[in-house]
Amino acid sequence: MLLAAAFVFAFSLAGCNKPAEEPVDPADLEPFVCSVPVTENWIFESRPQFTIHVENPNNVEAEAAVTVSIVTDKKKTVTTVETSSKIPANASKDILVTTEEDLEPGFYKATCKVNDKNARKQFGFGVSPTKIVSAPDKQPDFDEFWETAKQQLAGVDMQAVLTELPSFSGSARKVYLVEMQSIPDGLEGEPVVIRGYFCEPQDGKAHPVIMHFQGYDDLKPSGKLWVPYGGSSAEYSEFYLSHRGQYINNRKASQRTDGIDRDFENIYGDWFAFNFGNKDGYYYRGAYMDCVQAIRFMATRPSSDMNNVFAEGNSQGGALSYAAAALSDYPLRAIAPGVAFLGDFPDYFQIVSWPGDVAKSHKGSMTDDEMYAILSYFDTKNLATRISCPVMADLGLQDSTCPPHTNMAPYNNLLSTDKEMHYYPEMGHEIASGWESMYTKFFKARIQ
Repeated sequence: MLLAAAFVFAFSLAGCNKPAEEPVDPADLEPFVCSVPVTENWIFESRPQFTIHVENPNNVEAEAAVTVSIVTDKKKTVTTVETSSKIPANASKDILVTTEEDLEPGFYKATCKVNDKNARKQFGFGVSPTKIVSAPDKQPDFDEFWETAKQQLAGVDMQAVLTELPSFSGSARKVYLVEMQSIPDGLEGEPVVIRGYFCEPQDGKAHPVIMHFQGYDDLKPSGKLWVPYGGSSAEYSEFYLSHRGQYINNRKASQRTDGIDRDFENIYGDWFAFNFGNKDGYYYRGAYMDCVQAIRFMATRPSSDMNNVFAEGNSQGGALSYAAAALSDYPLRAIAPGVAFLGDFPDYFQIVSWPGDVAKSHKGSMTDDEMYAILSYFDTKNLATRISCPVMADLGLQDSTCPPHTNMAPYNNLLSTDKEMHYYPEMGHEIASGWESMYTKFFKARIQ
């Protein structure tokens, strides 16, 4: 018994003297696999909370040091949040990171790193977007300015010419190329010819009208210009406007599929820069009036129910939708501006480079205040103060062309009580999937 006890005691001592395992050098570990999934649509009420998903592929537990850096959309540093967590061997873990304090309403950008490596590169998110204040900066004569433009347009003989496009006409609607005169590029001068494609129902009844406005054209257009088909449904009377210098007005016959053997040429150069600094001759004074003229054209057609006029467009087309609702002679029933352009210029130019770089290179001797005063006549946040119809809008949180703030500026200044904004967390400057069916449903529900 004494020998057995001694043996056990010796064995125990040997166990106590067993060498400890060598610590694992972090440099020898496989890197974590990390991601930052979308949560809460990346739209938060006050404090953002991000989920950092970390996968540890190693056979040992390892530590994840997490850093989340936040800046404003104007690149001003807000805060940096740091935390760490142990990740079990061959397992994953979600690490929640939030700020210590509430953030002011606005749009921000976050960069998430784990062990000094990007879990996700810089991405945009929003905090209480509908509470962002983009105060109107209308000049005292803002309304008078636009009434003068509309009176000038009223003095222009439209002289609309319709050319049927038989290969695009359907059993329910004929399709036409429409050419008509619009306001001159200034207080004097010759009217400007604008064009569009018109889908007109043939059943002899009046139908709800949808106006389609276009995004910013390509200065060097490629491919063939799309033409709508008449189809077998006569539900809507539709007009696809090509405002001055863009789309149909910027395509040779070989660049169009309408079969009209005439070339049309853009004479405006870069449209945003045309007559920059001259509010009475600026490009968008004419372009906004082109929208008004196109709606006036629709009023001449017996197929148009002018009690139910709708408008939609994306990017520049979104801005034109706001302009049409603000300036049309015929009240619009509803509009759907997507990722809208031309909003809140003073902030716009601080957030992204274009079109601010174009503006600053063409402002000549004007001060910034003088430049913004002129641009204020064309700013959608100011036009919005004249709009009370229902509005469905959308924006992409990763949009670097028409950033989220410039979309919220007009939206938050609308008089409309029936309005909705759709946020797309991972979308840039593009058309949202299913957007056409969404706005069509929105319009249909508001037909009277």
